[in-house]
Amino acid sequence: NPLTCCWQHNNHLDATTTTMKIQSAILSVALAVSPATAFSSTSSHNVVSSTQLYSTIPKPGTVTTSLTPPSKLDSSNTPDLFESRVYKTYGRYPITFTSGHGCVLTDDTGKDYLDFVAGIATCALGHSNEALTSAITNQMKQLHHVSNLYYTPSQAQLANWLCTNSCADKAFFCNSGAESNEAAIKLARRHANDRGITDPVIITAENSFHGRTLATVTATGQPKYHKGFTYGGEMVRGFKYTPYNDVEKLKALVEEINVTPEEDAKEGRKRGVAAIMMEPLQGEGGIRPGTVEFFAAARKLCDDNGALLICDEVQVGMGRSGSLWGHEQLGVEPDVFTSAKALGGGVPIGAMMAKGEAASVFGPGDHASTYGGNPLACAAGLAVAEYLSEHNVLENVRVRGEQLAAGLEDITSRYPSVLGETRGWGLLRGVVIKEDAGCTAAELVGDAMKEGLLLVAAGPSVVRFVPPLIVNEDEINEALARFEKAIEKRVGESS
Repeated sequence: NPLTCCWQHNNHLDATTTTMKIQSAILSVALAVSPATAFSSTSSHNVVSSTQLYSTIPKPGTVTTSLTPPSKLDSSNTPDLFESRVYKTYGRYPITFTSGHGCVLTDDTGKDYLDFVAGIATCALGHSNEALTSAITNQMKQLHHVSNLYYTPSQAQLANWLCTNSCADKAFFCNSGAESNEAAIKLARRHANDRGITDPVIITAENSFHGRTLATVTATGQPKYHKGFTYGGEMVRGFKYTPYNDVEKLKALVEEINVTPEEDAKEGRKRGVAAIMMEPLQGEGGIRPGTVEFFAAARKLCDDNGALLICDEVQVGMGRSGSLWGHEQLGVEPDVFTSAKALGGGVPIGAMMAKGEAASVFGPGDHASTYGGNPLACAAGLAVAEYLSEHNVLENVRVRGEQLAAGLEDITSRYPSVLGETRGWGLLRGVVIKEDAGCTAAELVGDAMKEGLLLVAAGPSVVRFVPPLIVNEDEINEALARFEKAIEKRVGESS
């Protein structure tokens, strides 16, 4: 029996790998038996007629079932349904959006808003982009999902584009930024384990943000996100935090980690740095760009200690900085970097890219994703990639980013009691709200919303501007005018 042989031969493997072997054996047996033999009357099994192989789905409304179709449920008040049926993991503004085009969103009353949130740096091509819409519509008509047990052209093509336009050699696909970073964390631990490190430590930055899963929120160097999720006062073990852009403290932390405590060493354990994981520009941490010196030091420390340099490109990557990848602004090449958000232009997709030795750490069964890299998501990714490549979008990001930065600095000069430093790259910009301004960043975002401009806070004291990458000159000017009007009204009310 081929299945029995397969099981006996591989019983030393872990459960995941064994399962994959069994699946391969089942497939081999199935392919070895012809359809005529499988369904012939001479088979010892029950004969299955051809009509029984197909399910008959009745026309809508012809059969009564216990299920209530969505079309029969009351949907007249969206906020009320959210209040009663949707888990409150977000504090939502009182707006219900129903459509969008380009850089404009329209609510259920017909009011238009200039969208400088873009799904938080996600809708790179804006809303209702024809190329993206066509790509996913056509793909849906052809093939939208199959298991990663098989090859699909679009996943191979997108991986090829990502690697061709970066330092990467291989790509792994998933569904979100958090999942991309989870993959990077697992890869770093496996890589360290392969080097004999039993207690691998990943260094991340204070005020960083890497996701909401248990491992990625632990990697996030903000204690407010850890509250209520600890076990015995601890989050996931194996993470240490260092001040962003502080070279000396990073060096000291690496030196400390590489010394195994004596009691652990007696037990045969070894502690060491598995990776240094950093955002090239901290987004949720307040729009803080990394420095060339800090990332050069991180690169050297990784090289000297056999660790991996990981760049979290989820927000800053895919062109938002003015280069395709944020680490290109800093003159370093990471061993691993992650992407999501703009990668699919609003269609869920994530990717982890790796180069060199890091590109061969994972093998079959070490990591996986059911939906990762399916044809529908990759069609979206390819459409975004094609549009960025053929429409010189990176140049637009650079020019419009300079225009936005200059405009914000100009407004700051007229309202120095409210606004502080303007910082960022490309079309990822933030302006600091001063402590004595009389308002928070979130409150100023609310003021701008009343003027028909959508912005998003980055922490309590930074207002973030992240428009679609296809934003034009007039839209930048209009956004600046609406932002200044909101500030003017705020200042007038407080005086």
